Amino acid sequence: MVSSSCISLLDLASGDMMNFSQAPRALPRIMTVPGIISDIDGDGTNDGNSDAPSTVKKIIVSNYLPLNAQKDLKSGKWSFSFDEDSLLLQMKDGFSENTEVVYVGSLRVDVDTSEQEEVSQQLLEEFNCVPTFIPSEIYKNFYHGFCKHHLWPLFHYMLPMCPDHGNRFDRLLWQSYVSTNKIFADKVMEVINSEEDYVWVHDYHLMVLPTFLRKRFNRIKLGFFLHSPFPSSEIYRTLPVRDEILKALLNADLIGFHTFDYARHFLSCCSRMLGLNYESKRGHIGLEYFGRTVYIKILPVGIHMGRVESALNHPSSSIKVKEIQKQFKGKRLVVGVDDMDIFKGISLKLLAMEHLLQQNSGLQGKIVLVQIVNPARSSGKAVQEAKMEAHTITKRINDTFGFPGYEPVVLIDRHVPFCEKTAYFALAECCIVNAVRDGMNLIPYKYIVCRQGTLKMDEALGVASGSRHTSSLVVSEFTGCSPSLSGAIRVNPWDIEAVANALNVAINMPDLEKQLRHEKHYRFVSSHDVAYWARSFMQDLTRACEDHYSKRCWGIGFGLNFRILSLSPSFRKLSNDYIISAYKRTSKRAIFLDYDGTVVAQTSIPKTPSPEVISVLNNLCSDPRNNVFIVSGRGKKSLSDWFAQCENLGIAAEHGYFMRWSGMSDWETRSLAADFDWKNIAEPVMKLYTEATDGSYIETKESALVWHHQDADPDFGSCQAKELLDHLENVLANDPVVVKRGQNIIEVKPQGVTKGFVAEKVLSSMIANGKPPDFVLCIGDDRSDEDMFESMSNTAYGSSLPSAPAIFACTVGQKPSKARYYLDDTVDVLALLQCLADASNSKSSSTETQVSFDNVV
Repeated sequence: MVSSSCISLLDLASGDMMNFSQAPRALPRIMTVPGIISDIDGDGTNDGNSDAPSTVKKIIVSNYLPLNAQKDLKSGKWSFSFDEDSLLLQMKDGFSENTEVVYVGSLRVDVDTSEQEEVSQQLLEEFNCVPTFIPSEIYKNFYHGFCKHHLWPLFHYMLPMCPDHGNRFDRLLWQSYVSTNKIFADKVMEVINSEEDYVWVHDYHLMVLPTFLRKRFNRIKLGFFLHSPFPSSEIYRTLPVRDEILKALLNADLIGFHTFDYARHFLSCCSRMLGLNYESKRGHIGLEYFGRTVYIKILPVGIHMGRVESALNHPSSSIKVKEIQKQFKGKRLVVGVDDMDIFKGISLKLLAMEHLLQQNSGLQGKIVLVQIVNPARSSGKAVQEAKMEAHTITKRINDTFGFPGYEPVVLIDRHVPFCEKTAYFALAECCIVNAVRDGMNLIPYKYIVCRQGTLKMDEALGVASGSRHTSSLVVSEFTGCSPSLSGAIRVNPWDIEAVANALNVAINMPDLEKQLRHEKHYRFVSSHDVAYWARSFMQDLTRACEDHYSKRCWGIGFGLNFRILSLSPSFRKLSNDYIISAYKRTSKRAIFLDYDGTVVAQTSIPKTPSPEVISVLNNLCSDPRNNVFIVSGRGKKSLSDWFAQCENLGIAAEHGYFMRWSGMSDWETRSLAADFDWKNIAEPVMKLYTEATDGSYIETKESALVWHHQDADPDFGSCQAKELLDHLENVLANDPVVVKRGQNIIEVKPQGVTKGFVAEKVLSSMIANGKPPDFVLCIGDDRSDEDMFESMSNTAYGSSLPSAPAIFACTVGQKPSKARYYLDDTVDVLALLQCLADASNSKSSSTETQVSFDNVV
């Protein structure tokens, strides 16, 4: 049972933030599906009746509920309705009709404390919504403080270099952020009644929520989708709480991003800051994290086609279209719709329009940019300055290039109903999105659907039925929608001249090209709508959670460092007491030890064995019942020099190409072809990559060549290693060698040289000499040690032994392995070896009764 953990930084504000209030529904501890329940899964109070059927729900968690709320001032009664424009509501189309969806989030209005219980009951019964009522001061610090003044600018690549350009990190705001996430977690606990329920958390407001949820339910089916950009590691690493947020996100089963760039930045952060590696598994990117695979989803969100088409068919849209046609008769319309935000590039867009008119006088009086400005979502000096600048530039353009009856720029700075926006979209020849950084931006998608139109809209526009539609897009390459719009003209918003030229090209593009680009875009937008996005995410989340019940789970870590250790039921930590018991009962033992990463830490600068290692090995070797071998990829000279004091220690160097049984015996060489001409081919190739990869080097062995990149840039080194592996496999295809990738290395060695051969040879020799082993211990940390684990078991069990030996195959670190056991690090390894050495020296070991150990494995 894992002890309760706490977040020390929150103790002053709200006590033990990691302890949850008891969920109102009792949760059964008896499983109804095959699997294993660990002790951590409950607190001893979840002894409800498991016979009661449970309904699988989709619990959608976001900062705001998809609701509109209004209070009647006279009666004091609240009225609520669904917000049809909310993405959270629209995504229900991606679920089956009988799926129960529950929403957890905040209301956009303040509800008095005395009314909260009644409102909560009403929202749950009528809308399946669970409101999170956050104290006003905490919510202010959470949303307007940490979210909008820290995370939002940082995720959009804006660093607080000075007080005038962003707020410095404030730990009180961080505490409010964590406190708010904790309140959200408590609300989820109130409605989740089964580990079969799926929870989908949305956006940067709730990035530490996965830790709170995972702590309560180890096997919770949990997805997270980030709707903003994720910055590069150089930007993200400036955040003081960077590790806490990364580790919290990794408590999800599936993490979604709009683009590959955002996912790549996240993976790079995990690699550089947490040392995690990722790989593609049958097309799905996965991160191995303490035995769990955290999957990465890359898919841009879509729009609700029916919602846009319904707006196009609304009578007010037809009326508005005719008004706009009359207002801009004879003009070519360019439209832009943006929030009033410093990252939307509104001023840069206006400057590009100004430059277009300066360079193309023939367009004066013929082109109009209608810029619709949505109300700002946050306040602050920067937003006010951006708004003032937009109005100033607009006035200057209109004063310079306008005349009575003509304004080149129409700036609409008010709330504009969706039906009115669709009318502008339907009429505009071109739409421009010029954001300097934007998570997704669905404006181009909506524009494309509006240009496709409907029968009613075509009738209002006076377009003949069956006519082919056109559209043209100018899109910033820094928006999330840009990669999916291959027919758009992509621009760098900072390059004003390039944006002006792009507008000119878009307007004057031949109609046939506009048609082809439009049709290509419409096919994508119509087939990748919000329902497709939601359905695809949930399918991947289901796949990511398939093995939840096939592994054992342990909760480890305190506070926001909490994570789940998930291991195979047959894979467990090697207990010192357990192995010592077996050790004392046996008399013919074989012990195989890797060197780097096993008895000496990989991070250790001096690679020579410590006095402690020498002492432990000598103690083990002094027991005549033991055959102890160091099995390493290092050269024989280094190993023989380092272990000169261990006369009875067997050594296998260069993965077993060289081998000696003790310090007094000669080196034996693996009986393979002694043709090393392949080195003349491999070494020049390795030198090319060494020169191109700072921090890498070549290690030359008698039987092998090894390219090391542990001191290189993690991402570049890994990339170069993959390329080198492929290069060497191609040029050495006809040579009797194998090219293998290990931990930060690429190694070329003769075929048949493996650590598995060493284990096989030692065990076979013991059997041939009439001393079949009854105890076998093998410890290693690298991929090369996996051969030893496999060979050891095959040799021991495949031989005609009177009884099966006690076999302990143990890997260092919690990771997928052929070994049955693991130890955390080299400290644990030395502690275990010291216990075995002490057992050899103790008097009691000689008097232990020898018994059969058939049931150990």
